[in-house]
Amino acid sequence: MALDWQWTAFADLRSADLYALLQLRSAVFVVEQNCVFQDLDGADAQAMHLLGFAAASKAGSLAQPPQLLAYARCFPAGLKFDEASIGRVLTAPAARGTGLGHALMERAIQAVQVQWGAQPIRIGAQAHLLNFYAAHGFVDQGLPYLEDGIAHLEMLRTP
Repeated sequence: MALDWQWTAFADLRSADLYALLQLRSAVFVVEQNCVFQDLDGADAQAMHLLGFAAASKAGSLAQPPQLLAYARCFPAGLKFDEASIGRVLTAPAARGTGLGHALMERAIQAVQVQWGAQPIRIGAQAHLLNFYAAHGFVDQGLPYLEDGIAHLEMLRTP
């Protein structure tokens, strides 16, 4: 699935893109996962945002805005963890099973390395996604914890 990728600082997000990412994060993390938590945690302004949009389509003569299908939020070392980090990783339900999640993680890892240099990356992964993240070089650090009622693991990827 070909996407148009955007890597941007919070201050440079267009209002329509910010709305799309907040809407998708809410749909996945709050509604789909039935997890009531404050997604707007004050950290977005310090993050870099990776957005994957479907190519714009045309419906008759009216242009449809591109649909956000993939998203990740990335931080330099020292903000979320001692290491650089990737979080809020998601794909839209309609795009699952296409390999897009793997493409998203590859892009996010590459973007972190280009932005801040090759370095370890730590994530707080939902425990049921252990094998998904392991496929991208992340190793379980043996520190299980509950976050918003969902089992998580700290995982670390070293370059």
